[in-house]
Amino acid sequence: MEANDYKVRLEIFEGPLDLLLYLIKKDEVDIQSISIERITRQYLDYINTFKLLNIDLASEFIVMAANLMYLKSRTLLPKVDQPPEEDAEEDDPRWELIRQLIEYKKFKDAAGFLSIREMEQEGRFAHQPEKQDLTPKEPVPLAEVSIFDLIRAFQNVLKRFEESHDFGDIIDDRYTVADKIEFMLESFEPGVARRFEDLFQTATTKAEVIVSFLAVLELMKLNQFVVRQNSLLGEIVIERRSLNSLTEIEAAETDQITD
Repeated sequence: MEANDYKVRLEIFEGPLDLLLYLIKKDEVDIQSISIERITRQYLDYINTFKLLNIDLASEFIVMAANLMYLKSRTLLPKVDQPPEEDAEEDDPRWELIRQLIEYKKFKDAAGFLSIREMEQEGRFAHQPEKQDLTPKEPVPLAEVSIFDLIRAFQNVLKRFEESHDFGDIIDDRYTVADKIEFMLESFEPGVARRFEDLFQTATTKAEVIVSFLAVLELMKLNQFVVRQNSLLGEIVIERRSLNSLTEIEAAETDQITD
């Protein structure tokens, strides 16, 4: 099975508004100051990367892409050529999207606050207060690291690879996702951590870079790899779980099934 035959389905996948908020945060701009031209270009770059990786996209992503291109086209039109008043309630075509983003961010922040409070209450009213778990906590798991950060890191790796490699020579590598999973498990000792970029140092073709990234995603889904990011939009580090951690995860999953 090669990269083009491998369909990625990610349970941690977020929606189009999450991607737009991520792009705004990455550029460190206020929601009300967004550039439709810039955010549309960045959004379409992500959509193209998803397609390159053969990631299943919800229809909402395509609808948002069409809406952004429509808004971009309106911003390029002179004011006299704007749609009739009944089709354009605002002079600035961005406002409807900005309102959506502000409302969505309010609910997202509220949900995050309630989630934190829930965890605090769980710690305050433990089911087994007679025994405390003093073991060190694991680094931030995949579910806590945005998929958009991973895609951004992959885009940077792919861009640097294309800039530094001459594609005049044809190399028939034909790596599969299964091959790369096996290679990474053999080269990664349990508990060892590496920079995300280092996973692609031996790649000789663009196809191998893509297959390697798909293998990383699969190993994260299988709880073999832990992802952590020490700061917002900072460097991503991949660590293979220790054997003890895997045993604890399997035990927790077994308990959930029996419950």
